[in-house]
Amino acid sequence: MPSDLCWELGRPNPRQAEFFRAQTRFVAYGGARGGGKSWAVRKKAVLLAAAHAGIRILLLRRTFPELRENHILPLLTELKGIASYKETEKAFRFANGSRLRFGYCDSESDVLQYQGQEYDVIFMDEATQFTQYQFSTLTACLRGVNAYPKRMYLTCNPGGVGHDWVKRLFIDREYHGRERPEDYSFIPARVYDNEALLKNDAGYLTMLEGLPSDLRRAWLDGDWNAFSGQYFREFSKEIHVTEPFDIPAHWRIYLTLDYGLDMLACYWIAVDEQQRGYVFRELYEQDLIISEAARAILERSPEKPDMILAPPDLWNRRQESGKSVADLFEENGLLLTKTSNDRIAGWMAVKEWLYPTRDETGRQTSRLKIFPQCPNLIRTLPALQYDPQRRGDVATTPHELTHAPDALRGFCVYWTTAAAAPKRKKAVWPEDIWEDYHNADEAGRDYLIAKYGSPF
Repeated sequence: MPSDLCWELGRPNPRQAEFFRAQTRFVAYGGARGGGKSWAVRKKAVLLAAAHAGIRILLLRRTFPELRENHILPLLTELKGIASYKETEKAFRFANGSRLRFGYCDSESDVLQYQGQEYDVIFMDEATQFTQYQFSTLTACLRGVNAYPKRMYLTCNPGGVGHDWVKRLFIDREYHGRERPEDYSFIPARVYDNEALLKNDAGYLTMLEGLPSDLRRAWLDGDWNAFSGQYFREFSKEIHVTEPFDIPAHWRIYLTLDYGLDMLACYWIAVDEQQRGYVFRELYEQDLIISEAARAILERSPEKPDMILAPPDLWNRRQESGKSVADLFEENGLLLTKTSNDRIAGWMAVKEWLYPTRDETGRQTSRLKIFPQCPNLIRTLPALQYDPQRRGDVATTPHELTHAPDALRGFCVYWTTAAAAPKRKKAVWPEDIWEDYHNADEAGRDYLIAKYGSPF
C-alpha cells in the first residue's frame, strides 16, 4: 500500500489475534455469537492482500445482500484511497497487484461458477450456512503455482445446513479418506472475548443470557450439541448411545431400510419385553443396485428378522419392467413389509421413541437405544433441521443427512409388539424321583428341582 496512506487495523482481542496467526490449511473461528468474527475476517483479508503482492483472495457469504452489508460497505469506507473497488468484478484491487473478490453461494449450483478458478486464500464467512458439497467444491479452487501457502479460513456458529460437516472436521475431529488432522484447527470465540461489543452494547449480552435453553447453549456458550432449528433436540449421546451387548434370542428383530441408488441405509433393531428398541447394526453404503443391496443385507444378517420394513415408494412399479423395487428385493430373497409414508407422523413417532424418561434409579434413559456400531445414525439424527416451508417436517437438505433417519422413521411409525418371554419347558420325572420329592423336606425338594428341572 502507498507509504503516505495509513490503514487502521484496530486492536484484536486474544482470540482474534490467534486467528490472525493461525497457519494450518483450514482454520475455523467461532462457536458463540458476538465473538467478532466478521471484523476478524475483514481485517485478516486486507492484511494478507497488503502484505503479499499479487495474491488472489475470495471472500464468501451465502447470499450477496449479507456480503454487501457485512463486508463490502464497511471496506468501501476503510479502504478509501488504499484499494479501488470494481463493481463489475465485485472486487477490491490493491496497488501491489493483490485482489480481494466477493462471492456468494445461495444455492448448491452457485458454487459451480468458481470451478476452474484459482485462489491463494478463501474465506467462508458463516460456514455452517454452506453445504458440504459447496465446501468440498471450493477446496478444489485452493491452488496455484506461486509460493504463497494456500489457506481456507472459516467462521461459524452452531446450526445451519453445514452444522454436521463443520462439527465433524473442527469439533469432533473425525476424518475420512485423505483428510489429515494436522490440516485443521479450531479457534473458539465467545461474546465474552469481544470487549468492544461488551463495552458499547451491553444489552446484546443480556439478550443472549435471556434466550431459551437450547438457543442460549448454542449462541452464548457455543455448544455444538445444541443449535437453533435442530429437529431432534431430544437426542443425546449420553442418553441414547449404549454399550453393546448380546441380543437375547427371544427378542423380536426388525430390519428397517431406506433405499435409493445414492444410498442404502439399513438398520437392525431388537425389541424387548418392555417394548424398548435397540438399534444394534448398521449398513450404510452408496451406489448399490438392488441385487447388491439384498446380498449385502443378507450377508450381515445371521439372524432371521421378524419383519423387514420399507417405505411405500419402493412398491411403485417401473414402466419398463412392470416390477417394483419391492418385487426385485423379493426376487433376491428379501420380503419387504410396507410401512407408513406419513412423514410428520413418522417424525413424531421417532421423537416419542427418543423422549428422555427416568429409570428406577432416577437416571435419564429412553425407549430407544443405539449401539456405537451405528455411527451414521448417531451422526445424522442430531444434525437434522426443521423444514422452514412445512411445519413439523424435517428439512430434506442436505440430502445425505436424511437416509439413516428415514430408515429409523419407518420402524418407529410402524406398530411393534413386545417380545414374548420364552416359555419354560417342563421336566418329565420318573416315578422314583416323584417319590423322593414327596418324601423330602423343602431343602430337598429345591435340590431335586435344581438337579432334574422343574416339572411344574
